[in-house]
Amino acid sequence: MQCFELRIFSSYENGTLSAMYLLIFVFVKSSQWGININFSDVTDINYSPQFLSSFPALSGMLALSFFIHNIIITIMRNNRHHNNNGRDLSIAYLLVTVTYALVGTVFYICFPLAKSCIEDNLLNNFQSWDPMTAVARVFLFFQLVTVYPLLTYMLRVQMFTTLLRSTYPGFYHVLLLNTAIIIVCVMFAIFLPHIGTIIRFTGALSGLVYVFTLPSLLHLASQRKLGKQSWLSILLHLAIIIIGGGNLLAQFFVQDL
Repeated sequence: MQCFELRIFSSYENGTLSAMYLLIFVFVKSSQWGININFSDVTDINYSPQFLSSFPALSGMLALSFFIHNIIITIMRNNRHHNNNGRDLSIAYLLVTVTYALVGTVFYICFPLAKSCIEDNLLNNFQSWDPMTAVARVFLFFQLVTVYPLLTYMLRVQMFTTLLRSTYPGFYHVLLLNTAIIIVCVMFAIFLPHIGTIIRFTGALSGLVYVFTLPSLLHLASQRKLGKQSWLSILLHLAIIIIGGGNLLAQFFVQDL
């Protein structure tokens, strides 16, 4: 039953229609705006500096993108033909990269106002009464309806497997976890409705643990067990952990606009 539910959620979560519409939506709006970017004239409203001290906001979000990939293991585990996992995963990564790059780059270059006016929620940068924006919100709603149960399922499987050695320890355990997740999400929506801030802090913290620290420590432990550990390897992996810590620390110095 759980595998069946996972296939349903993951098939919808692919967001093919939503992603296609978002691409069309951004391209149509950008074509109407035209190119609005300037790298030389600081007095131009479309001036865009090539370096900003707020760049850690991006590195925090990127760390989250790496961390969220750990749920892929749970999804791919239910594939019928595991010999195609490498191919399928490579195609998925490529499509996601192209989608994000196209949407972000085209929108940023063509945005008609000052770049500092860009909000972290993409759809908030468009008029709410615009028909295409309304349709985009509908697509986003249905995508979230399927993404949320999928992410909750992944969190439940990983947490209960680690703590209780069972993917489904019982109805009340699942009910308690789901209730706690909903309460946390609602509290953030009420008191901190800034998705960009949430993503970068979550990404930097989870990235420090799951991307920078644990893999480095496990690799060092493996090298030590095999007798292949060297001071150079220790220093390099400690540097990786320090970079992750610096990424998290830098989030506190980024000012939200």
